[in-house]
Amino acid sequence: MQVSFLSKTARFISTIFVPPSFTIILFTLFAFLYEEQTYNIIIQIITAFTFGFIFHIILFIYLRRKGKLADKDASKKEERTFPYTIAILFYISGLIILLYFEMNHISIAFWFCYISNTILILLINKFWKISAHTMGAAGPIAVVLIQFNLYAVIPLVITVLVGWSRMQLKQHTLTQVLAGGLIGFVSTYLQVRLISEYLNSF
Repeated sequence: MQVSFLSKTARFISTIFVPPSFTIILFTLFAFLYEEQTYNIIIQIITAFTFGFIFHIILFIYLRRKGKLADKDASKKEERTFPYTIAILFYISGLIILLYFEMNHISIAFWFCYISNTILILLINKFWKISAHTMGAAGPIAVVLIQFNLYAVIPLVITVLVGWSRMQLKQHTLTQVLAGGLIGFVSTYLQVRLISEYLNSF
């Protein structure tokens, strides 16, 4: 009974906190905090929802129905190459929109991380099944730490729960979870710092 409850809890956490979920939350927050024009707020939210969330969900559902993914966790790392590649194209499209409408620098810097981090996952995935869930959850720790300091504890707690859920579901080892979290945090922190400082210099 306890194992069943833990498995159901892990499945719930793993499903709710898929990497695209953070996209909607953070970019909606950044839109309201940093955009002055109403149309920019709307465009940024729509961009995050479409290119950062819904298109990814649609792609996943499509691949599952076509039998291109063995299960809901895409357990076989070889099956992840194609969706990662398409995800990069989605993120590039979103970045072009953010740049075109001259969105705030923190949003542009953080969105760029989605492209570079997904490329990094794609490369690592050729040799090792790193946890994309914890990598996607740890990135927000970095950007929230940069912008809001101690509020970073919120995504930190979520990341720990996500890591536990992936191990509970036997999708990743502790090493894969820790590596995903560490790489996601360090990569995002450095990029957001450098890119936002560069953009602010103009």
